[in-house]
Amino acid sequence: MAIQKFEDVIGWQKAQDLTVNIYFVFNAVKDYGFKDQICRAAVSISNNIAEGFDRRTDADFARFIYMAIGSCSEVKSMLYLSIRLGYLKPDKASKLIENANEISKILRGLIKSLEMKGKNKRIT
Repeated sequence: MAIQKFEDVIGWQKAQDLTVNIYFVFNAVKDYGFKDQICRAAVSISNNIAEGFDRRTDADFARFIYMAIGSCSEVKSMLYLSIRLGYLKPDKASKLIENANEISKILRGLIKSLEMKGKNKRIT
């Protein structure tokens, strides 16, 4: 069964969960530039999935999924930096990094699925 709406995309659901966790964890951080950047990057993951879902072609959707993966990498990079800056303890950051890695894997699988779907289309 094909996914009917972006809310059904598992990667979108997990990205929303990650974003809520990022907002919660960094709520008390006084480095507003850092907090704003990591929150915006986290929001960008699910927003790119949603925006790409309603594009006209699978190729456009895949392009937005790649952007979501890039935002995931940005979040991970900032999580590593948060450890070095003393904003998060390594164990807490590691759990969030694992979540981001899981999202990236799911999204890469979605891209592969879209590519296979395109290869299996018949030309008439």
